[in-house]
Amino acid sequence: MTHTRFAFVKANWHAEIVNRALEGFLELIPSSQVDVFDVPGAFELPLVARDLALSGKYAAVAAAALIVDGGIYRHDFVARTVVEGLMRVSLDTGVPILSVALTPHHFHEGDHHKRIFHDHFVEKGREAARAALMIMETRKALAA
Repeated sequence: MTHTRFAFVKANWHAEIVNRALEGFLELIPSSQVDVFDVPGAFELPLVARDLALSGKYAAVAAAALIVDGGIYRHDFVARTVVEGLMRVSLDTGVPILSVALTPHHFHEGDHHKRIFHDHFVEKGREAARAALMIMETRKALAA
C-alpha cells in the first residue's frame, strides 16, 4: 500500500524560525495530507520520527530544528547526534526521514540573523517537500 500522508515534526526551540519550514512544506504538499507534531527540542526529533515511521501511516517524515550554540554545550555535537539519529531511523524503518535540522556556524540573536533564517527555513521546507514527493514517486515506480 502506498501512503500519501506525511508527518512534519518540529522542535520548539526558535519556533518563530523553525515554523517557517512547515510553511514552505505546505506550499507544495496540501495540509490535508500532513500531520504536524511538536517536540521540545532537536534532541527529541529522532525518537518521535521513529515512532511516526513505525506507525505505518506516513510516506515520509520531515524533521525540522534550528540548532545553535547556546553556550552550555557544543551545538555541533547536538547537530551531529540529531542528524545521525534521523538517518538511522530512516535506514532502520525504511521510511524516508527528511532532515531540516540546520546548524549555522555562527548564529546571533539579532534581527539580521533572525531575518535571514526566517526566510531560509521556508526554502528548506520546500526542499523537504520536493524530496518527499520525489521519493514517493520513485518508490511507486519501483513497486510497479
